[in-house]
Amino acid sequence: MILTGPILQFLGCQGGVWGISLLVVCDAADPQPALRLKVPAELVGGWSGPVPGLAATAWRFDIAVRQTAAAQTVDYRLAGQDHRFQVPARDATPAIAYFSCNGFSDARTRKTTREPNALWDRLDRLHRELDTVGNTRFGPLELLLMGGDQIYSDEVWSVVPELKDWTGLDWHTRSHLPLTDSLRAALQEHFARCYLERWSQPATARLLASVPSVMMWDDHDIIDGWGSHPADLHASPVFQGIFAAARAAFELFQRQMLGAPPPATLPGQPAHHSAYRFGDSALLVLDTRSERQPGWTLTDPDGSTHRMPEQVISPTGWSAVCAWLDQQRAAGDLRHLLVMSSIPVMHPSYAQLEKMLGALPAIEELEDDLRDHWTSPAHQAERLRLVHRLLDAAQAGVRVTILSGDVHVAATAVIEQDRPDLPLPARSLVQLTASGITHPAPPGVARYFLEQACLETQTLEPGITGRMEPLPGTGRRILGCRNFLTLQADPVGGQGRLWANWWAEGEPRPMTQVIQPAR
Repeated sequence: MILTGPILQFLGCQGGVWGISLLVVCDAADPQPALRLKVPAELVGGWSGPVPGLAATAWRFDIAVRQTAAAQTVDYRLAGQDHRFQVPARDATPAIAYFSCNGFSDARTRKTTREPNALWDRLDRLHRELDTVGNTRFGPLELLLMGGDQIYSDEVWSVVPELKDWTGLDWHTRSHLPLTDSLRAALQEHFARCYLERWSQPATARLLASVPSVMMWDDHDIIDGWGSHPADLHASPVFQGIFAAARAAFELFQRQMLGAPPPATLPGQPAHHSAYRFGDSALLVLDTRSERQPGWTLTDPDGSTHRMPEQVISPTGWSAVCAWLDQQRAAGDLRHLLVMSSIPVMHPSYAQLEKMLGALPAIEELEDDLRDHWTSPAHQAERLRLVHRLLDAAQAGVRVTILSGDVHVAATAVIEQDRPDLPLPARSLVQLTASGITHPAPPGVARYFLEQACLETQTLEPGITGRMEPLPGTGRRILGCRNFLTLQADPVGGQGRLWANWWAEGEPRPMTQVIQPAR
């Protein structure tokens, strides 16, 4: 019996060959499921392995499709069920959907949400060209970008009895208690079942089987606020056991790692930073969770102490990301660069809201998220490093657009360098935030004060500022409803624009922002 799948993953495009992997999870006693591909698809590899925490086997099939001058539809049959996906034309930028936050942070939110999968249903209808706006069609989609919180593991504290007992211990005991084999097994099962539950929703399952995806995790794929907890708790055997179980599930269900990492993984780093090229566009995917570290106080042999800063990305990770960016600049053939950062690079900071509100309950639920962001004082130096490297790319003629999620609102922002000698696209970065496809927005009072905080211009350093911009046609900088984003490029040989469309719950038409190329 199939437990979940098929799930398509985009592996990259090399030499005009569109690479895809297909994951399916079956009962351990079942034989390999039968896969039949139709021309022009070709099976080029296959792997299998156990699923941690379940009596199940994961099967992965690698597929190659040579691109042609026109888009192609590929039909396939898995275990008696027919599916199809579309491969874009050679040198074209695929039709993309971006979204985040596919779940609920607590049981009450789940119970009070009337149609949990309404946005998935809308996205599925767009993909199948059942929904149009006038004569404009937005499908079929060719790539799903899933920007974090693909699952919400928050219930782990209450549904795993041994972990629930652990939370009742005193701080010292919690920080030092070894991880038991029974707790490790329970954690593995919990994370695996989270994926089975989320991937089994009807519209979700249809889309994952018909549109290849690129996924990157965020904190709820592990636990809320992972990497921002106190250092001794973060380093405790139980916390590290939670992370290990979450990582194994992420690597299987999101990255389909049965053996080596996907080929788009950047070399020379142990995390999951990845990059993809298609035509004159590229996608850089930042892993902002694997290398998280809280601040540490280290004691040297001579007894002196020094504070190690908090970390989002390790020095090794930064080296890999920067080396790839340097390669693209040297090649000189890149027109658009999409950068996936699960946490927004530009967003109102907790310090802004705290200054406005003090400790009012209205922002309590935002506190953990905002202190976890690039805008947190502990992470601003790293954020500035990222901004400078992306501005370097912009000055080299690459239009840089950041895609972010996490915050349960839709928003757009601009980071701009004070360089009047350069055209705007060459001295600025655009950020598009889409969140969440399933998780509802914060309460109205919190959104009101977020909107007020959005009016402030942030100075990242002298000569570089960031500001939240009004969403197209709304006059608002925060859209407080569930949403997702689609991205469509002009045809090959056209003007090179990207058309960004936010689809908001309850709205018949999208909000459209045009991203002009830098050259």
